[in-house]
Amino acid sequence: MQEKAVFVETVEGESKRQIKTAMMPKHPISRAMGSISLMCFVVIAKYADGLPLYRQEGILSRYGGDISRATLANWVIALAKQLQPLMNLMREHQHTGSVIMADETRVQVLKEPDKPVTSDKFMWVTLGGPPGEKSILFEYDPSRRGEVPLRLLDGFTGYLQTDGYTGYNAVCAQNGNIQLGCWDHARRKFKDAQDAQPKPKKGKTKKITKADRILSHINMLYMIERQIKALSIDEKHQQRQQRSLPVLNKLKLYLENNQHKVPKDSLTGKAMTYLSNQWQKLNVYCSNGELNISNILAENAIRPFVIGRKAWLFSDTPAGARASATHYSLIETAKANGLEPYAYLKQVLMALPYAESVEDIEALLPWNIKKAESGK
Repeated sequence: MQEKAVFVETVEGESKRQIKTAMMPKHPISRAMGSISLMCFVVIAKYADGLPLYRQEGILSRYGGDISRATLANWVIALAKQLQPLMNLMREHQHTGSVIMADETRVQVLKEPDKPVTSDKFMWVTLGGPPGEKSILFEYDPSRRGEVPLRLLDGFTGYLQTDGYTGYNAVCAQNGNIQLGCWDHARRKFKDAQDAQPKPKKGKTKKITKADRILSHINMLYMIERQIKALSIDEKHQQRQQRSLPVLNKLKLYLENNQHKVPKDSLTGKAMTYLSNQWQKLNVYCSNGELNISNILAENAIRPFVIGRKAWLFSDTPAGARASATHYSLIETAKANGLEPYAYLKQVLMALPYAESVEDIEALLPWNIKKAESGK
């Protein structure tokens, strides 16, 4: 790819012509034949719209383009490497917030060294950051062991909200984080037990079960949350202390009096065991109006990846999986900050080759771009 554009200029009053050169705009990938606009389209089409690279290859071919999926994949991976400094700043900035929500889901990576093709590998997601400057960060790791959260959350102190997976316990113990449970996970277990109950015979009244009674208490907690949703942080805290804590106390008493009456291996028994084991973490949300009753925001954050995975099915290499994590992070963080993903990614890739300092890269963070565009 040429780095200079050449044009001919006739100088007035002279019979000869002079050759002048102008530098081409810098490109994030040296000697790449694709424009920044095309590369942005490829990334957005795959990670925001679920269009696998092999289908993009076919579409381009239909319009006369001769770009193989291998070339498209190389672009995606190369761009991710150039975007890593921005990802590092996003991670550091996320840790300055007081609450992080975390979740993980399986991903298939075919060529992970020392791992069978069919073995589980994982895409982790963390959501957090200061108010108005939230980031959603994805990270690929072939392991689900506790050292992954230790690495991802290194330096973060605050509230960590997760499901009941014990892999997060080590980072909370090391960093002094306050672990926050998820009522959605507890509720689902009792809902499964309720759904498995036999239907009453025609003309017979349905028997109220222990799962039904516990669900009624949990539903009351959620009703309170819906009613106080628009209140300030302090007002939420007051309402939870006045209204939610009494419900929790009644639920705790019912659980203690009835857990031993249910077979441990039944759906209701397993749900009660989970609730009992998670009880302390599940109550933390009442201590601070900034906290959420569930980890649903992290689950919603990881959903675009889960939906996209149904289209492209797997990553061929670990480098491809890591690149996917980078692009999902930028796209979902842009959306979370009210930016259109294609426009944001294009702006970043056009400016990144000219960045010469940390301050230049910080200016490309979504919330800083939004502030600049609004003139604040």
